[in-house]
Amino acid sequence: MPHRIVPDIVGEQDLCVLPGDASVREAAKLMADRHIGAVMVGKDGRLEGIFTERDLTIRIVARGRDPEGTKLWEVMTKDPDTASPSDTPASALKRMRDRGFRHLPVVNGKQIVAIVSVRDLYANVNRELENDVRDRDAFIFGVGHGGLA
Repeated sequence: MPHRIVPDIVGEQDLCVLPGDASVREAAKLMADRHIGAVMVGKDGRLEGIFTERDLTIRIVARGRDPEGTKLWEVMTKDPDTASPSDTPASALKRMRDRGFRHLPVVNGKQIVAIVSVRDLYANVNRELENDVRDRDAFIFGVGHGGLA
């Protein structure tokens, strides 16, 4: 059975969601404190946008905007592409690669469920490749559990 984004890639998450009237500085501090590259912007559990490290660099720092006086709703990516909890990691990774994203909110309808990063997805792909190689070697060489059969 193919893996799904939820629960195979992301399980329970402590979601980082800020309201649109939060300042960019608040978002940057949350991202720094939590060691994350994006925060979702929403209200009442519903996704309105996403604000990422790239947004901080391009829309704030490069343009000389004041992070304290700039609200997230002014600079977030509104109505971002999203994934469904039942999407496969491969389909999410392809969408992210094709469109240049590093973070993809996971929603059920408009309700925020999680966020997945390209790092999460590549880690899953790497584990699957390692398992495939191990299974192939066991089949070809009759190796199981660290020794010869």
